[in-house]
Amino acid sequence: MNKKIAVLSGDGIGPEVVAQAIKVLDAIAKKFNHTFEYSEALAGAIAIDKTGNPMPDETLKICLDSDAILFGAIGDPKYDNDPNAKVRPEQGLLKIRKEMGLFCNIRPVTTYDSLISKSPLKEDRIKGADLVVYRELTGGIYFGDKGRKGDGSIAYDNCEYSVEEIERIAKLAFEAAQARRKKLTLVDKANVLETSRLWRDVVKKMAPQYADVEVDFLFVDNAAMQMIVYPTQFDVILTENMFGDIISDEASVITGSLGLLASASIGAQTAMFEPCHGSYPQAAGKNIANPAATILSAAMMLDYFKLFEEANLIREAVQYSIDKGLSTVDVNPENPQSTSSVGNIISAYISEATVTA
Repeated sequence: MNKKIAVLSGDGIGPEVVAQAIKVLDAIAKKFNHTFEYSEALAGAIAIDKTGNPMPDETLKICLDSDAILFGAIGDPKYDNDPNAKVRPEQGLLKIRKEMGLFCNIRPVTTYDSLISKSPLKEDRIKGADLVVYRELTGGIYFGDKGRKGDGSIAYDNCEYSVEEIERIAKLAFEAAQARRKKLTLVDKANVLETSRLWRDVVKKMAPQYADVEVDFLFVDNAAMQMIVYPTQFDVILTENMFGDIISDEASVITGSLGLLASASIGAQTAMFEPCHGSYPQAAGKNIANPAATILSAAMMLDYFKLFEEANLIREAVQYSIDKGLSTVDVNPENPQSTSSVGNIISAYISEATVTA
């Protein structure tokens, strides 16, 4: 198989962790006789510094000409700490989501038995937790009209959703539930927000088409609490953009490290794969950041290419590195490996594995 992959390493630790994911993809390509062609492109603060645009047109063109996008991280303190900045790195992320039609963000959260002690939550709460968040990504308050009124002392952010926007992601979430444990939870705020009431109406109307899936509904404040006190109750969580942003980050504490959470952003024509962590500028250039989330995002990319055996081999290799304590400082502070060492360990595991193909 020959696939073209756009590589947007971005800011902070992005280049370091993306380099390890490419190392792992190259090991997969060699093992299974595939060809992955990489095209590097600018995004985020580095793109602003070089072009004045956090998502240059050239980058979008490279993405459009590729089969998928591997993304690192966006963000830089010099923009984060300037409330008056007119151009921000995060605008690039919102732009690529909108321009590429990446409407469905998928974030799996899986516990590793060997890391349960690393989580701030008690073992009896999180052992066996295995859930996935389906977050709508191109609508809602992040993309609504926003501005200031009068002398600037009043601000507003509008939240809008259409039936079509809700139906297309709900379909994917229902199908995911059918392939998993057959439970879907809609997280909303239908007791207050009209958009949430529309979400609930649409999901209720769709539910009979998926009669084998149990559907329940939680207000977002309750869902946030339930995520901590009883996370094993969840299978597939479906929610709107802002709630999904918050809930999926909260779920990161279950695994013990944000450096283990991968994600996929799916559109009608293409998809982008990125770790859930940020640019972590404090660690940039120190070779200490955990590359596992980016490597697992690459595994999700292979799932998207329908290379399931290859994707599962990556997950097996990551599991091996974690179980053997061959991890970065966030997971193994007593005897940490470097970012590049973890990439080497996972790549070596793949190279030495016996496969059925």
